[in-house]
Amino acid sequence: MPVKRFIAGAVCPKCATMDRLKAWQENGQQHRECIECGFTDAMSLEAPSELPTRVNQTQADPRDEIQVVKLVQP
Repeated sequence: MPVKRFIAGAVCPKCATMDRLKAWQENGQQHRECIECGFTDAMSLEAPSELPTRVNQTQADPRDEIQVVKLVQP
């Protein structure tokens, strides 16, 4: 049986009470539970892959393309 520990200063996302969450690890997941309202959730301990955003994409910026400008005298 896993050791369940209270998280100091943690606030329950459901009932917003402080110092009522306990956490433990089981089967490669991090679990937490509120002893006040019964809220529970679990999350994977594996690092998620980075989501693609405009900052981490490698596409060339079209504004960086070289364009030839031809000057015409009137």
